[in-house]
Amino acid sequence: MSESSFQDEVLGELGDDRLSEIAGLLGTDADGARATVAQTVGAMTGDLQQKADADDDDGVEVRQAFAEVAQPPLQGVSTFGGLGGLLGGGMMAGVLAKVSKPVANAVSKKTGIPAPTIARVIEMLIPALLAVFAKRAAAGKGAGAGAPRASGEPASGAAEGGGLGDLLGQILGGKR
Repeated sequence: MSESSFQDEVLGELGDDRLSEIAGLLGTDADGARATVAQTVGAMTGDLQQKADADDDDGVEVRQAFAEVAQPPLQGVSTFGGLGGLLGGGMMAGVLAKVSKPVANAVSKKTGIPAPTIARVIEMLIPALLAVFAKRAAAGKGAGAGAPRASGEPASGAAEGGGLGDLLGQILGGKR
């Protein structure tokens, strides 16, 4: 599993049905849909990495969102997702939504596919992205990514000792 790329994991999470739906939306076949998804996911993860490295409000928000993804899943009633229930995406779902427009515009320029169509593809990708982020974060837990503190401080557990940077690399697939 460590050999699979982030894009491959997202494609696996999407499954054939969702990929067929994306192909129909794009007016292409499964291979064309895979290529567009891979390009879109690559642009999104690159944008997220760039924002996470920034020393501004966007950077703080992205780092907090990744720290939230790295927290253990909630138990009980809260697992039902509440409003919208984007797989418990919370802050990360909001961050992905924020980067979707600039990413859609960038992918549209490269592919010639209209930006609103790419934006719709991104909406379909967000649940799969969240699932892969969560799986990679959980896999990284054993590698010393930082455990949450008993006090419940939101991001500090994963941020200690460069752990968040390591976690970001693991979740986003490291240097591309």
